[in-house]
Amino acid sequence: MYAVIVTFNLKSNAMAAFLPLMLANAATSRRLEAGCHQFDVCTDPARPDTVLLYELYADRAAFDLHLGSEHFRKFDQAVGPMIASKEVSTFPEVRQ
Repeated sequence: MYAVIVTFNLKSNAMAAFLPLMLANAATSRRLEAGCHQFDVCTDPARPDTVLLYELYADRAAFDLHLGSEHFRKFDQAVGPMIASKEVSTFPEVRQ
């Protein structure tokens, strides 16, 4: 597995427009991408401008396919102006 954690810090008052687009992107990823095993969208009322994603892919190649997908590119373009900052962390599975 290949885990991806993304933290979005949104511009003030952007959450109402951002969240439906994010949820649609997550649902489309789970539905259309065979290598996408999990795509959780999390918020915290104590941090009203922060969205955390937890995604699991079969491997790095599956994540790269996600990044190149048409639905992701459209999402990324639409939400770009809403984002103050974004941090992406990736964690390949450790195998023994």
